[in-house]
Amino acid sequence: MPTVKERSAECRTVSSPSSLRITISMDEQRLRLLDGDELVMDIPVSTAGNGPGELMGSECTPRGRHIVRAKIGDGAPLGSVFVGRRATGECYHSRLREQSPDRDWILTRILWLSGVEPGRNRLGNVDTMRRYIYIHGCPDDVVLGTSGSHGCVRVRNTDVVELFERVPVGTPVVIE
Repeated sequence: MPTVKERSAECRTVSSPSSLRITISMDEQRLRLLDGDELVMDIPVSTAGNGPGELMGSECTPRGRHIVRAKIGDGAPLGSVFVGRRATGECYHSRLREQSPDRDWILTRILWLSGVEPGRNRLGNVDTMRRYIYIHGCPDDVVLGTSGSHGCVRVRNTDVVELFERVPVGTPVVIE
């Protein structure tokens, strides 16, 4: 039976740096997952209706370099509703929207982003993580390919599941 120290060493030797990275173009309203030079995914998104910006409370999408800090919702059914990063047990349907027409629906999976550029998107009143900026699923009737979110990056539920399964925590994300 290997010791804790030996198991820890085994983990370090099998892990290798990932060449995965996500780019999000606000001009094109596209998310691209790249593995080295290979394009793995190219999907429509919806970034902030207020456009780009980093300030707390602006409801803008923050620019610059980020990482996937946390992944939330593993195994949740398509359309699972999240509030405060917790599944409510509800599955989205049109009656829920009728009950809460102004609600920003966060569905299926969450990739919580954290900025890595102090003063631009990390720390203080520009901290992406403290602003709760995610890549997340949205209702099927939300128009993608055009801006309209409250700051997050909205994607189709099936796309967010695929992305969630492909990228580890720590994956670089550039929003431009």
